[in-house]
Amino acid sequence: MIRLMIAIVGLLLAMTAHAHKPSDSYLVFNVDGNAVDGQWDIALRDLDFAIGLDTNGDAQITWGEVKEKSKEIDAYAMARLQLNGDGAACPAQVTEHLIDDHTDGAYVVLKFRAVCPAVLKSLQASYRLFFDIDPQHKGLLRLQYQGAASTAIFSPEKATQQFTLSKPSAFRQFIDYAREGVWHIWIGFDHILFLLALLLPAVVVRRERKWEAVSAFKPAFWAVLKIVTAFTLAHSITLTLATLGVISLPSRWVESTIALSVVIAALNNIYPLFRERRWVMAFLFGLIHGFGFASVLTDLGLPQGALILALVGFNLGVETGQMAIVAAFLPFAFFLRRTWFYRRLILLGGSILIAVVASIWLAERVFDLKLLTV
Repeated sequence: MIRLMIAIVGLLLAMTAHAHKPSDSYLVFNVDGNAVDGQWDIALRDLDFAIGLDTNGDAQITWGEVKEKSKEIDAYAMARLQLNGDGAACPAQVTEHLIDDHTDGAYVVLKFRAVCPAVLKSLQASYRLFFDIDPQHKGLLRLQYQGAASTAIFSPEKATQQFTLSKPSAFRQFIDYAREGVWHIWIGFDHILFLLALLLPAVVVRRERKWEAVSAFKPAFWAVLKIVTAFTLAHSITLTLATLGVISLPSRWVESTIALSVVIAALNNIYPLFRERRWVMAFLFGLIHGFGFASVLTDLGLPQGALILALVGFNLGVETGQMAIVAAFLPFAFFLRRTWFYRRLILLGGSILIAVVASIWLAERVFDLKLLTV
């Protein structure tokens, strides 16, 4: 039991290193004949970690520092992206550098041109940016050919991908983004802890300032269903609105509020404010979590048709990943609900740990600090 608690503490502390928006870069390939005109947006914070851009150490990366390191940036990035057309190499050359703002900060924009030996019928791309230092990094690609757009997501498991230059498969795009939605919820530790903090009291009921086990599975099931439904409905609304560009909120404000929601949800298990109306909390804060989910799709900048497809697939993936977490949690919690171990260590002790970790995230996000490194 002690070893289990130590493991849980270690896991929660480790989450502090991965609670922010996942590391992504954004690629666009425009294919015409034997040429590929590309744009690659890479986060300055990621490049700074990899090769060091902040030369004067003032924690601010300026355009001058980026220009000073431009050749090193080019060499580092282009060595990790190889294009091949119909089996032959397509050498790429950077043609321009820009700076752009995404929802989570400033990005360097590399514009490049790759020329292949012959008119392209298929294109193979190998992507290895940051995989050696961040295995959770993703490369999000939009490929445009003769007015049609297709999408792909590069990961360490799918670092090399082949594209047939024809009308893209809608089914493939849908599956790719559904898979990304599942992965996004599983690595979104702040989303997971918010959901768990709401679910922990589902198998108990508070009477006279004490938690007592529910008598049957049905009340616990309905409590969980209300919470999950409210959370799903809320974040689906704002995920859709944000992805379609109807509403846009600053990333730092969104991420800080998400951290605050985790703190409040955890503290509610220690000193109940919402009591049995946790579904209300799930809905209200779920609206903010939806903006966090939307950041990946918003920054990718997909054409409208592909955007709708990606939105549906991504949201379905998020719900699938979420239901997997619930399916693993509920039987375990119901089985242990009568034990001192669950009521004291998991419910109260776990809620305290979640509140502490989320408070660290909140301070980091509000004041732009790094309090813990793992």
